[in-house]
Amino acid sequence: MPITPFRRRQMLALGAGALAAPALRPALAQNAAWPTQPVRMIVPFAAGGPTDIPARLLADEMSKALPQRVLVENRTGSGVVIGTDMVAKGPQDGSVVLYTTVAHAVTRAMFPRLPFDPIADFTPVSLVGQVPVILLVNPNFPARNIQEFVQVLRANPGRYDYASSGNGGAVHLATELFLHAAGGLRANHIPFRGSSAAMPEILSGRIPFIFDIAASALPYARSGELRALAISTKERSPLAPEIPTFIEQGIAGYEAYTWHMVMVRSGTPAPVVEAINRAVAAAVSLPHVRAKLTELAMQVVPESTPTHAAEYLRSEIGVWEPLVRAANIQAN
Repeated sequence: MPITPFRRRQMLALGAGALAAPALRPALAQNAAWPTQPVRMIVPFAAGGPTDIPARLLADEMSKALPQRVLVENRTGSGVVIGTDMVAKGPQDGSVVLYTTVAHAVTRAMFPRLPFDPIADFTPVSLVGQVPVILLVNPNFPARNIQEFVQVLRANPGRYDYASSGNGGAVHLATELFLHAAGGLRANHIPFRGSSAAMPEILSGRIPFIFDIAASALPYARSGELRALAISTKERSPLAPEIPTFIEQGIAGYEAYTWHMVMVRSGTPAPVVEAINRAVAAAVSLPHVRAKLTELAMQVVPESTPTHAAEYLRSEIGVWEPLVRAANIQAN
């Protein structure tokens, strides 16, 4: 969950980001391993959503750094399985890349006949960033902090419902992780097609709470329509310094994020993997890209190397797979 900073890489990325794009083109153009056709970035989520928007932003800037354009393709179905499998079965030359999220870490636990291995079939290229979640409650809910929230749920096991943006998604996972971390609390999961579809139920009080991603949660918290009890970062976020963390309110070690990562099929030549990594690092170091990703509540990770991304993915799978099985979260 938490990541270890690579300070030297961060300084290089921030200092040389503007120079990286022109430098990459001639070197790669002479590399026989580099694909000659446009690079397809597969996004296994719908167009216009919270994963698609940063993917397109990144693809536009990567197109300036690489010999070929990077074109986004949205391939949805069976959660993220169909789009992800396209990359797992695709060419091993960097011409098809995957832009995915924490959903990748739970596919093996949720789908008993998964057509790919989420670790063996992929080479992580770069962890782009992490997006925390915020616990929102209806103002009429009888809790103003996490201690009171835990007391209410503990005194009423199974009485309260919670909403999510979909079965097995980041919002659902973050909620189940909290219920487990808080001592085995019980609440009933009501999935929706996106958190925006759930909001009318939260605003009316028919469903009392939701762990929503920060980008969509903050407007409701700032308007006072809903009450923000905690944010899932290790320390208070500069995005919302007024919202306390779960950790400081007594839920030891609780961090939860949806994260964004670029991957390629395993077996892709190392020079190609490194080139794509440098293109990602150059893109996220640009001020306007960082500003837009910050608007989307993403904590950017410009220092991520392929080794770092692979370690992070393994640690996340180690966290979420046992939780999915323990909570009996199954694919619809």
